[in-house]
Amino acid sequence: MQSDYYIFQNGEIKRKDNTITIITEENVKKDIPIEVVSNLYIFGEETLNTKFLTYVSNYNIAIHFFNYYGFYSGSFIPRNKNVSGYTLVRQVEHFINPDCRLKLAQEFIEAGTYNIYRNLRYYRQRGIDLDDEISEIKFLRAKIGGVKAVEELMGVEGNIRKNYYGSWNKIVKQEINFEKRVKRPPDNMINSLISFINTLIYTSVLSEIYKTQLNPTVSYLHVPGEKRYSLSLDISEIFKPLIADRMIFYLLNKNIITESDFAEESNFLYLKENARLKIVKEYDERLKKTIKHKDLNKSVSYRYLMRLEAYKLIKHFTGEKEYKGFKIWW
Repeated sequence: MQSDYYIFQNGEIKRKDNTITIITEENVKKDIPIEVVSNLYIFGEETLNTKFLTYVSNYNIAIHFFNYYGFYSGSFIPRNKNVSGYTLVRQVEHFINPDCRLKLAQEFIEAGTYNIYRNLRYYRQRGIDLDDEISEIKFLRAKIGGVKAVEELMGVEGNIRKNYYGSWNKIVKQEINFEKRVKRPPDNMINSLISFINTLIYTSVLSEIYKTQLNPTVSYLHVPGEKRYSLSLDISEIFKPLIADRMIFYLLNKNIITESDFAEESNFLYLKENARLKIVKEYDERLKKTIKHKDLNKSVSYRYLMRLEAYKLIKHFTGEKEYKGFKIWW
């Protein structure tokens, strides 16, 4: 079974026979069989060469890079061998056509905000007073189907998230003054966790898109632009409530992550390396978690749910079946 590998030690990564060899600054070596690697996540400084990149490309292994502070730097994506000119043309046509684009954007927000609602409902059932937040989100979600443009839709989604984030001080048991979402740079513990874990979601979705015939730069909710895989941002909206948000509540409420896991630099807060290790371990476990899929009638992992979204989009583009975003049912 293939898995993601998270590399924190500064040093060198090279090819050795049919293995990836990691050599730390202390000259400690670790060999990983190439067949079991799905993606590589590299935190900090590592030395790579073109021979190594060519080697992992042959095995369709993506590499995601993070800097010293744990902020996402970029990804190395091997040349896509699973291409379809017809799918690409249909994918672009659905962006160019305003009605087709809006319909897909609405579905991403419809599914993502429903999953937000399910998170709040879960905590209300456990005694937290979230009636006002749930009522407001229901009211706002009712507007999704009536918007006339993607920009208007983004405004509705922004108001839903503002309401949702306003409930987090009730859900999180630690005393954290979380008033609003701040991205660049994150200014408190919760914003730092959101930024870090959302990036993990983004890179996982990107890796799963890469395994299909979709082009990750052609998107519908987020405007396609340079230097980003915006379709990954679209699909991530669906999985952030299910994986990232629930994970943040768990890490903070179980005191797995506390104030001591953060360091301050200038005007922002970032996660220490040991904290990032704890987070990626939990994240990897959640991606492996399985559910009984209602349509497929078999158990699938959270990671595979991401790829299924890409497959559903392909069916939508080719006219086989209308796309419906994934919604939590348990």
